[in-house]
Amino acid sequence: MHRRAFVRLLAAAASAKATAGVEVAAKGPSRAPLAGTLQIRTGLPALKVVSRYSPAAIPGMPGPYPGRVVAVKSDKSVDISTGAANDEVVREMMARGMRGLTGAGTTAEAWRRFFTPSDVVGIKVNCGGYPHCVSAYEIIAETVRQLMGIGVPLTQIYLYERFQNQLDEVNYAPRLPEGLQIVAAERANRNTDNSGYDPATYLEADLFGEEDTRSNMMRLVSKRLTKIINIPNMKDHGATGVTGCLKNIAYGSFSNVARTHQGGKSHTYSVVGTLASIEPLRSRTVLQIMDGLRGVWHAGPFARTTKYVFYPRQIMFGTDPVAIDRLLLDIIENKRREQGALSIWDRSPSSLKMDNTRARDADPNVNIIIREPGHVEYASSLGLGVYDRARITVQDVTV
Repeated sequence: MHRRAFVRLLAAAASAKATAGVEVAAKGPSRAPLAGTLQIRTGLPALKVVSRYSPAAIPGMPGPYPGRVVAVKSDKSVDISTGAANDEVVREMMARGMRGLTGAGTTAEAWRRFFTPSDVVGIKVNCGGYPHCVSAYEIIAETVRQLMGIGVPLTQIYLYERFQNQLDEVNYAPRLPEGLQIVAAERANRNTDNSGYDPATYLEADLFGEEDTRSNMMRLVSKRLTKIINIPNMKDHGATGVTGCLKNIAYGSFSNVARTHQGGKSHTYSVVGTLASIEPLRSRTVLQIMDGLRGVWHAGPFARTTKYVFYPRQIMFGTDPVAIDRLLLDIIENKRREQGALSIWDRSPSSLKMDNTRARDADPNVNIIIREPGHVEYASSLGLGVYDRARITVQDVTV
């Protein structure tokens, strides 16, 4: 039964660790540890969540498989000379991943663990990396095919993203069955049209003295969908360090989120996880499929050049967004190390060079914002999943 709850989340009290937390500051170019030793920081902005929705008995995040990730890899999945994916191989990767995650004997049975024909299912894609790194057409098409195969009507399947102009660029429709719903909340990232958002479900926070202090959930998410599949990419991000499961579902389902990072400073540390924890988004996001066929190791989340594109050629499956993003931190960090680039954990003021030109993207040893990859651990402190690498179980599958 729905109830109205006004919950003030003071970031410093997000977990018992907060009382002893101190901000991690790297000395010079040194890299912060990735072994789960960060502490929740103090002095973070007050965040107020307003929602009338109650959590499910088992919220979708972290779901029934906390700390469990199935990583399916195939050198045949992408031709790195052309960037083209192999549809048949991707289908097999999807089948093996879903069966591995659930332990089901058949692929259909695996999908039935999450969805029924009565569900209204949203597929949260990531279109920001067009043209080189978006949620793969092949993964989306196979997801839709499997949902239809277990009886979910096309009229009850919604592919969604915040911005219509990004959906138009990627143009999923010709590769998907006619009748599937493709929905955006607003035309473009201009913060001028709020009609696609729910005025009664939001996060309120004054981060930089901005005029509009609310970020509202998409109406589609709060009013229509019963289940959500989150399909992000493996991408670097200038404010959070990585664009993964948490950021894709959080910043892709709420309005007015670009305000969280400006002038070299980012509040993404606490805001990403808090947005992802808001009901009903938290309870309805039941499946995470990380598209790692292609990736971006620098200048993300956009990918207008192939210069920083690489090919992990894998797909990760889970219900725990924190666990998958914890693995993603290593993937992006290791690739940057391989390329001799600045660590995503670097917090040195000497590396911060605020620049309004695209030229900044050419230098992987420059930060335009002090990145906040610690948002993944912070999300764990909110109960969204397992951050400690020692507690994450990874099942590697090769196709």
